[in-house]
Amino acid sequence: MNDACNNHLAGGYIAGLAFFFLSACAPVGPDHHSPAKAISSQWQTPMQGGIADEPIDRKVLAYWWHQLDDPLLSMLIDQAAAENLDLKEARSRVREARARRGSAETGLFPNMDASGQMMQMRGSKETGAGTVRSLFTAGFDAGWEVDVFGGVRRSIEAADANLQANQAGLRDVLVTLTAEVGLNYVEMRTYQTRLIMAEENLKEQEDMYDLIRQRFDAGLSDALSMEQARYNVENTRSQIPRLRSGLEASKNRIEVLLGKVPGQLRAELASAAPIPVTPLRVAVGIPADCIRQRPDVSRAEWELAAQTARIGVATAELYPKFTLLGSIGIETLTIVGVASTDDLTYRIGPRFSWRIFDAGTIRRNINIQSELQEQALARYESVFLKALEEVENALKAYAEEQNRREALMQASQAATKAMTFAQEKFRAGLIAFYDVLDAQRSLFSFEDMLAQSEGAVTADLITIYKALGGGWEEISQNESGRP
Repeated sequence: MNDACNNHLAGGYIAGLAFFFLSACAPVGPDHHSPAKAISSQWQTPMQGGIADEPIDRKVLAYWWHQLDDPLLSMLIDQAAAENLDLKEARSRVREARARRGSAETGLFPNMDASGQMMQMRGSKETGAGTVRSLFTAGFDAGWEVDVFGGVRRSIEAADANLQANQAGLRDVLVTLTAEVGLNYVEMRTYQTRLIMAEENLKEQEDMYDLIRQRFDAGLSDALSMEQARYNVENTRSQIPRLRSGLEASKNRIEVLLGKVPGQLRAELASAAPIPVTPLRVAVGIPADCIRQRPDVSRAEWELAAQTARIGVATAELYPKFTLLGSIGIETLTIVGVASTDDLTYRIGPRFSWRIFDAGTIRRNINIQSELQEQALARYESVFLKALEEVENALKAYAEEQNRREALMQASQAATKAMTFAQEKFRAGLIAFYDVLDAQRSLFSFEDMLAQSEGAVTADLITIYKALGGGWEEISQNESGRP
């Protein structure tokens, strides 16, 4: 009996080895290859306004906010990277994808179940002896589906690519988050600057209104001049609530980006400060640098790789599946017999199954997965082009906004001088108050536009860094990579 048992076991091992060698076959279905895309060697936007197509310093790009030399902004971004809720969700998706990858990998290994049972049985006196008998069973069942045609390996490949896509998605969230904190911070500083200027202009206009009223009371001015001074004051006063609400909204947004309840950081954000000043020179590299750096491009490519692997998973269903099955156990009528080899039972041997006819379901599923791959490829190409578009637009906006800021600076300086001349001539009785009124309105308008332009220049620089994919390198390097 032992010899027969050994012979059967040896046959099972031989069959298992045969299946093992069969499993070394190359997986069916297409392999992923990075899409070949032609990239220009230089940006289309002329390099001006301090922009240079020099190699990007990766440390500068990783922590671009340090270039603005604002400690509070750096502190806010650090807090956002630790507490932002969208980032926490993205990190959870990475952990989920990692678990799913591990689950897919288990398909390469055998599975084993253990079972045991004790039963008491009594036959009827009519049909049997009416005696009570006990039955004790215990054993192990094992099965191993040999991955001959690579369906399991392709599913692991898809799960691994999906994990990489989620890691790239996490980096993309971080790029967006750091930029959003920076943009809202600049917006807050811009509102503070505009609000201060509006309040200063209001004070000057109120002083002028008081002067006109005194002159009116003394019979030295007419009612028209007094009403003109009054509506000028009220017009400026009407701008202040809108600026205050905008300032409040930017603070609320910053707090929510940091995972805080609105109002929780008011002490840190209460003091007004200047708009952060941009560096004199900004290196932006070449288009290829941008594509390598952008996590959304990387994510789109990993999603394409995952979908390509799913075609192989579907294709493997066309072929037979081979499984090595085995079980070993004991069946005995007494508890003492559990320890006896005479009551040993076992079964071992290969099995195969093949979906020979399924009305074309498998091939239709292959077509479905192939079309999904085409969609993923189109998404990748779209993300690729949009990445280049965003950089080109950001470079142009940054350069042109600097030209606008320079013109507004000149206009503001001229308006300041005009205002001084107008006030002097009005007090000397050489011009009507309308000329002073026009000078006040022009000065306030130019100063307000200049403040907005100062903020826009810094915001455009942040947009450049975002478009270049900066701000995600705090993620550990073992979460990086490309297909």
